[in-house]
Amino acid sequence: MDAGLDNLGEASLVVELRARLSKPRPDRLDQAVGVILDHAIAALDRLKPSEAEFDSLLQFLTDVGYATDARRQEWVLLADIFGLSHLVAGCSAHPNPGGTPSTLAGPFYRADAPHMDNGANLSRDGIGAPLTVTGRVTSVADGPVCGAVVEVWHANGAGRYENQDPDSQPEHNLRGRFVTDDAGRFAFRTVRPGGYTLPDDGPVGRLARRLGLSMDRPAHIHFAVSAPGHRRLVTAIFDGSDPAIGRDALFAVRPDLIGTFRSDGAGHSLDVALVIDPELPALSTPKQKG
Repeated sequence: MDAGLDNLGEASLVVELRARLSKPRPDRLDQAVGVILDHAIAALDRLKPSEAEFDSLLQFLTDVGYATDARRQEWVLLADIFGLSHLVAGCSAHPNPGGTPSTLAGPFYRADAPHMDNGANLSRDGIGAPLTVTGRVTSVADGPVCGAVVEVWHANGAGRYENQDPDSQPEHNLRGRFVTDDAGRFAFRTVRPGGYTLPDDGPVGRLARRLGLSMDRPAHIHFAVSAPGHRRLVTAIFDGSDPAIGRDALFAVRPDLIGTFRSDGAGHSLDVALVIDPELPALSTPKQKG
C-alpha cells in the first residue's frame, strides 16, 4: 500500500473493500470494479480533493444522469469525447490486416433501411448538392464479394440525420441498403453530407468546452457490409476537405478512411473500396475421455 494512503488512514478501508470483492463470480464484474476503484483511490491519493471539489464531481455525474433520456444519451457522449467508445470498439474487434478499419455505428443508425436497386437515389427530398457514390466490396481472402449487403446512412448537407430531424426530413431520407453485383460493385446517388457539432448544451458539452476538447465531426458517410462467411464491417468514409478532419470528436478518422469528393460538373462523386475479413474458424471443443 502506498505511504500516502497509509498517512490518510485509508489502508484498512482498501483492504476490507478488496476482501469484500474477492468472492468468486461467474462474470468479471468484481474484477472490473476492483480495477476502477484502484485507479479512483490512486487519483484521490494524488489529487487530495476538497469536499467541495468532490461534491462538484458528484453533481456533474448527477447532471449527466438527468440529461440522459430516450432521445439523448449523455453518458455515451461522455464516453465518446474521451475516446473510450473508440477504444472499446478497437479492443473488441478482431485483427484485420488488409481489411478496412471499423468505426462506431453511432446513435443514428437504423436497422430498417429499405432495400434499393443499385444506382437508386437515397435523397427523398432532393435537397442538397448531388453526389454519386460508387464502391466495391472485396474480401481479404477471396477478392470481389458478390451478394454482399451494403447499408448506407449519412447526414444531410446541414449535418442532420433523418431520425434526429423527423419534422424536416422524410422517413428514411439518406438511408438505404444495396446488394453487390458479380464484380462486388454497388452504386447510389445521394447528396453531399455536411459535418456537424455534437450536442454541447448539456453537462458533457460544458465540460468539453472547459477542457478545450473538440465537439466537431467532419462530414462522413456510414457503411455496414454483411456477407456470408465474413465478419460484418461497420465503417465510415470521411470528407478529406472538411476543416474538422483533424479534430474529430470521436477519434475515428484514419488515413485510409479519408475519401476524395471530386467535382464532376453536375455535382460531386466519391469512389470507395471496402475490404472485409473472413469469419474466424470456430474453436473446436475437445472431446472428453470416457
